[in-house]
Amino acid sequence: MSCTPATLRRAGAVTLLAAAGVLAAAGAASAHVTVHPESYAKGATDGVLSFRVPDEDDSLSTTKVQLFLPTDHPVLGALVSPHDGWSAKVTDTKLKTPVKTDDGTITDAVSEITWTGGAIKPGHYEDFDVAFGQLPDNTAQLTFKTLQTYSDGKVVRWIEEAEQGAEEPENPAPVLKLTAGDGTSEAAPVSSRSTVASASDSTARGLGIAGLVVGVLGLAAAVFAVVRRGTASSA
Repeated sequence: MSCTPATLRRAGAVTLLAAAGVLAAAGAASAHVTVHPESYAKGATDGVLSFRVPDEDDSLSTTKVQLFLPTDHPVLGALVSPHDGWSAKVTDTKLKTPVKTDDGTITDAVSEITWTGGAIKPGHYEDFDVAFGQLPDNTAQLTFKTLQTYSDGKVVRWIEEAEQGAEEPENPAPVLKLTAGDGTSEAAPVSSRSTVASASDSTARGLGIAGLVVGVLGLAAAVFAVVRRGTASSA
């Protein structure tokens, strides 16, 4: 097997393209709208959900965020936390099936929250906090479909739901898992929970990207090993 400068160039190009593809996939995977914490006990009371919205565009800012709360399994007593630079519009909806609680029967619940007036710059993210009075206890998860509008009017629809056993969709909606429990444990303070969530996300992304880089370096080593063997053979 002969090894020419052209062969070396092709080998290097293949390696660089593989690296670029891997790192691009890593960046795309971390740009989804997510909810923190990722799980709560069924029927949990007096907690906070933080919706993290990253701006994944290279030059455009995010200027509007629309969060849709499920009404088939409603989040009772939802309240919006003030957010610097942003104004929130809360929309209530009459429930098809009223919910009976210890304090009476609930006939309506928040179905949509829209934040406008602020801006998430490229490469940044914002956490939008929503306090709740009680989560449902008759479902395994809650899906919060979200629309993200950019400064040029483009809308990214985070509304796709993953099917069991299937790969994650391109634009997944934030999903909160509801686990078995008595629902009496209180959520951690917002500041500490945000710090933990941020650290967890950063650690996970760091480990994932590190693993991908190691894989790319391994591929590069294999390519150059083959080239080196070819050079030795031709000599």
